[in-house]
Amino acid sequence: MNFKRGYHREAPEINLIPLIDVLLVILIFLMVTTTYARYSELKINLPTAAGEKSPQKPKTIQVAVDALGHYQVNEKNVASSLEALSSTMAGIAKGDADVVVVINADSKATHQSVINIMEAARRSGLARITFATQSNDN
Repeated sequence: MNFKRGYHREAPEINLIPLIDVLLVILIFLMVTTTYARYSELKINLPTAAGEKSPQKPKTIQVAVDALGHYQVNEKNVASSLEALSSTMAGIAKGDADVVVVINADSKATHQSVINIMEAARRSGLARITFATQSNDN
């Protein structure tokens, strides 16, 4: 039995207009609330200089330490105490504070042995310290 004579069903349709309106409102909201951060940059033009190389190299003290903690100052064995290192460096520097101490430390040398060299240099009045490295070119 068909009680709904003359009733024909309409096909459901999706109305896209309200969906587009909602998306536009969301888009406008996001555009208004978004802050655009501009990172400030320093534009620096570095100066150039044409300097001549120093005609004389500074006097250096070569201090080496191996993995076992044995020290050499200018290729001469030195006792492993701060006092011995300090007195040897002071004797070589002879009061000249411009002497550069070059530390040649083995890669397996302890951190303390390198600190001992730096402390001995400080006690000797030497403030210019550098470390020697070797390149890894094969």
